[in-house]
Amino acid sequence: MPTLTRFATFGSALLLSGVTMAEEITVTDVAGREVTVDAPVERMILGEGRQVYLLGALEPDAPFEHVVGWREDFSQADPDNYALYAERFPELEDLPTFGGFKDGTFDVEQAAALQPDVILMNLEARAATEDAGYDTKLAELDIPIVYVDFREDPIAHTTPSMRLMGELLGKQQAAEDFIAFSEAQMARVTDVIDANAPERPRVFIDRAGGYSDDCCMSFGQGNFGEYVELAGGSNIADGIIPSTFGTLNPEQIISANPQQVVVTGGSWDAYVPGGNWVGVGPGANLDEARRKLEALSERTAMTGIDAVENGNMHAIWHQFYNSPYYFVAVQQLARWFHPELFADLDPEATMTELHERFLPVAYKPGYWVSLHD
Repeated sequence: MPTLTRFATFGSALLLSGVTMAEEITVTDVAGREVTVDAPVERMILGEGRQVYLLGALEPDAPFEHVVGWREDFSQADPDNYALYAERFPELEDLPTFGGFKDGTFDVEQAAALQPDVILMNLEARAATEDAGYDTKLAELDIPIVYVDFREDPIAHTTPSMRLMGELLGKQQAAEDFIAFSEAQMARVTDVIDANAPERPRVFIDRAGGYSDDCCMSFGQGNFGEYVELAGGSNIADGIIPSTFGTLNPEQIISANPQQVVVTGGSWDAYVPGGNWVGVGPGANLDEARRKLEALSERTAMTGIDAVENGNMHAIWHQFYNSPYYFVAVQQLARWFHPELFADLDPEATMTELHERFLPVAYKPGYWVSLHD
């Protein structure tokens, strides 16, 4: 049989059997780089473990099927969700782990030995990646880097990152379904805010409050700072913190006199054992979380502010800043800021539907708590 005919017959058999043949595609990542990749991708390295938040929505039945290695941060930064994923997908505990590009502990030779088709990197690591020459070394090994982002500018970049990953995995429809859901859920807040133009409460986002004794990390215009604005609040750090992440001192907070305080929290025993952080997340002990939240209200920076006087101090899952589920955070913020406008909005139901329709693990409540609950 001539070679061409034999190849065509083999290709037809693959198609009939449901096997998808890889082909070279060129994609534009969120850094604006054109990257050529064999797709659908069969072997990938996750430059951050929490990229599984996106991956799980695209391949909920087998999110680790094509992962050959990942950065070891998911188990430390979000141990509660890690445990849920590990219970259903125990194979994740055998995946090779890597250090980070930003701290210079990534091992290029280890990565090359795994023969990945692509390495997914977070946009924030780009400067360190290029400064350390990782991009050049990987290019010499014919291993492409594709940048995604759901932290630096989640509102602008999460949707294109989801589409990009959908294209790489051949899961375009799954990506579009998730995007349509997230946009519809966001509109349930933004349409109401636009229609009613309510008075905006002054809001302080206390980033990882209690993680250290220093006070206080927060957000500028981006990330949770933008969530505040979308939910009908006014971020007191806007105009003080020039970039996405930064710090306010106690005097600045007291002077701004926020009417609402929102602490981001999680389970961070891996970093600060027994710390004062507020442990919200799936299955959290909300009585203990509320106790820690109340203790944070007694810091110097909270002295005499309206939010504490009126019990408008809340805590919410920190990883909403670093996942494609930000629209749920915006809904919950809107409920706190404007309860009269959003009495019928149920972020708990949104979170439940998100898990039932898109995610590999069942929903467990515990993602937020308030002193007035």
